[in-house]
Amino acid sequence: MTTARPALDPELRELLADMPLMSQLSPEVLAQLRRLPSTPIESLLAHRHVDRREVTVPAKDGAPIPLSVFSPANTDRTTAAPCVYWMHGGGMVMGDRFSQIDIPLEWLDEFGAVVVSVDYRLAPEATGTALVEDCYQGLLWVAENSAELGIDPTRIVIAGASAGGGLAAGVTLLTRDLGTPAIAAQMLICPMLDHRNTSTSSRQYSGVPGVWTGEMNEFGWRSVLGELAEDEVSAYISPAVADDLSGLPTTYVDTGSAEVFRDEATDYATRIWTAGGQAELHVWAGGFHGFDALYPQAHISTTARRTRTDWLARVVPPNSAV
Repeated sequence: MTTARPALDPELRELLADMPLMSQLSPEVLAQLRRLPSTPIESLLAHRHVDRREVTVPAKDGAPIPLSVFSPANTDRTTAAPCVYWMHGGGMVMGDRFSQIDIPLEWLDEFGAVVVSVDYRLAPEATGTALVEDCYQGLLWVAENSAELGIDPTRIVIAGASAGGGLAAGVTLLTRDLGTPAIAAQMLICPMLDHRNTSTSSRQYSGVPGVWTGEMNEFGWRSVLGELAEDEVSAYISPAVADDLSGLPTTYVDTGSAEVFRDEATDYATRIWTAGGQAELHVWAGGFHGFDALYPQAHISTTARRTRTDWLARVVPPNSAV
């Protein structure tokens, strides 16, 4: 019997009709996807007045972790800026620090945020907590060098999309438990939070071609978990298994109604409220996974992106509002 699914937004449905879709990932397909060109960062920076800096910081095991730092050029350096620490999407198995970078660069444009994007190692070459620990080490470098970078250490936001959203949640849990660095807010965009892949929405979007399906999600998580047993999967890897979501910074969660991660994203926000925390949740009716990154000019996408920017401006005021 066919599983009923929420309808796609009409404009998105028309746009998606021209996109080649698949239902499953394999090592062979992943190798092909990894050979595709990276996001052309130069074209995104061409019309912006941005200072760009490339640095490398050591992972816990000494492996190099590249970071890209984008700062507003020709600004008043006497006033420290907010910072967005960005983790890219790609199912934990693909992508790089320039993937979806147009999203946080809008916040650089809007209120002068310094954007730092981390190139964490990917599964299956890296497994377990390696990915989230890479992201955490990069964050420590940002906090330790905040004065040199022109960053206000009290206004650091952790943000990410898809796999990056899950990593952002894991890093935020890690900063809470370790007590450093201080995080002002976390933004989880269509986050990949739950390795169990058993929600209603994951079943609704299995067995059909899509941007990200239940089968693709299973491949991604299997790649990350490696040989870990179920009872060895920590909340830093799969934040949905966390017993305690108290003590987290104010949180923004959004997702589409027509995607795999809908239920785990809404459940995560609900559990933050249950623990007494503050979260803002948006479920975009008819949105498929990553709709606003793939088709940023669609009406639903411009609304979703503007809503995030407005939230950031409220919780981490730009310099002009401080």
